[in-house]
Amino acid sequence: MENEFILTIIKASGGLGLFLLGMIVMTEGLRSLAGDTMRNALMRFTKSPYSGAATGAISTALLQSSSATTVAAVGFVGAGLMTFPQTLGIIFGANIGTTITGWMVALLGFKLQLGTIVLPVILLGVILKLFFKDKMASFGYTLAGFGLIFVGISLLQEGMSGFEGIITPENLPSDSLLGILKLVALGIIATLITQSSSAGVAATLTALYANAINFEQAAALVIGMDVGTTATALIATIGGSVNVRRTGFSHVIYNIFTGVMAIFLIAPYIYLWDALAPGALMQNAEIGLVAFHTFFNVLGVLIVLPFTHQFAHLIEKVIPSKEPIFTEKLDKRLLQEPNLALEAARISAQYEFIALLQHINFILGDVEFGKKADLALLQSSLDKTHHYIDEINPKKEKDARWKKLISLIHILDHEQRLHERCEEEEYRARLVKKSPDLHTEHQHLITGNNKIISAISSKRFSDARKYARTNEKLIMKSMESYRNMITEKMAKDEINIPLGTSKLEADRWLIRVSHHIARITFHMEKAVLYTVK
Repeated sequence: MENEFILTIIKASGGLGLFLLGMIVMTEGLRSLAGDTMRNALMRFTKSPYSGAATGAISTALLQSSSATTVAAVGFVGAGLMTFPQTLGIIFGANIGTTITGWMVALLGFKLQLGTIVLPVILLGVILKLFFKDKMASFGYTLAGFGLIFVGISLLQEGMSGFEGIITPENLPSDSLLGILKLVALGIIATLITQSSSAGVAATLTALYANAINFEQAAALVIGMDVGTTATALIATIGGSVNVRRTGFSHVIYNIFTGVMAIFLIAPYIYLWDALAPGALMQNAEIGLVAFHTFFNVLGVLIVLPFTHQFAHLIEKVIPSKEPIFTEKLDKRLLQEPNLALEAARISAQYEFIALLQHINFILGDVEFGKKADLALLQSSLDKTHHYIDEINPKKEKDARWKKLISLIHILDHEQRLHERCEEEEYRARLVKKSPDLHTEHQHLITGNNKIISAISSKRFSDARKYARTNEKLIMKSMESYRNMITEKMAKDEINIPLGTSKLEADRWLIRVSHHIARITFHMEKAVLYTVK
């Protein structure tokens, strides 16, 4: 008897282990097979919190990984490709997508009993993985994982059947509110141990199928497992950027809200089943449980979505950014995704460039649009951005990522030089501002800079390049004749050497500033064109 009990435990734990292994393998295969496609789809179709919820649900259902969807969403908001409210929609939708695993287990695992049928599928998957590359190998990995899931469920069922009469609903907390809360806590603990709510839901479905627990107890456990997934999100926020912390905190608050709501929905849900189809819930308890899991997650999304923007503002106030706007998007975690890391660096360089242009206009006397920058902070931000792109490692040279990296290096190099010109405010820039001879040129520079700022802010990078190039040509042509005029006046002793030298210094300042601005806009347009869609 004791040996049989030990064998039962081994089968149940082994089945759970195989299920987890199958989920890991299948998720990895799906991510390799369609990860980039799904990330691009998330970015392309997410225009609002509502579309974000839909794409988040679909992406999670197809990738079988809410964490993959959430990480991608965090990356998008971190890189400035999405707003925080749009990202919240994806995260809310991901919760709906995770319920698909339960449907797969209930319909394919219990109803069709695929445990033995899928064994050849595992072999086929392994063959594809061993003898093929790229997409076929990823497809093989996905097949092998899919097969392992149902072998695991089959073993889990065998193991759980051995607990019949040993573990019964009477052995577990009652259906009272206190009993339900205890089971919710148990579900949270189970998810913390396995680090997978899908595995917990599969085990709960199996226990329900074996009559080891009743429906109310199973529902409470599933609610706990849903809340338990937030622990992973919280752990992931440690050491992360402000956007990562905001996302993790939002996930926790939302799941706690849906969990509390779901607790009070258990009794009405059972009553509704009994009213519409008496006895049907007892006969199809597994289907009823996964339907309940989907139901309270969908309801939670429908309730929260209309208030997404208000929710986002609240989270932003609770977790304010400590980083300056220039570098707040430079999240180290994005380095694992070169596309996102490059875009984050590009956005940072863009903010820094606009700040430099505004500062140049300020020191030239533009009181309406000019804005004085903290040059020390700006220098620190430029250095941090430079160090960040040093850590970005595109896998292939000469592809779009590589070309974008090269463009960013050029941008930052010219921004560093432009920053040096800004530091010459007390001497050369002041000479430009005070010299009546250079009034036209310095007004052209101010006007051109304001046009460039407006174009970049509205993502018209081609227009920005044209404005900058026009300014550079005009200033260079004008300064050539100006330089000749000054040197002639110095030769004729019409002006002394110190004054003439200072005027030539002002001339060089205007030329260098206009040149760096033109080169930055040129490479900025290139960087945008090289962005991997």
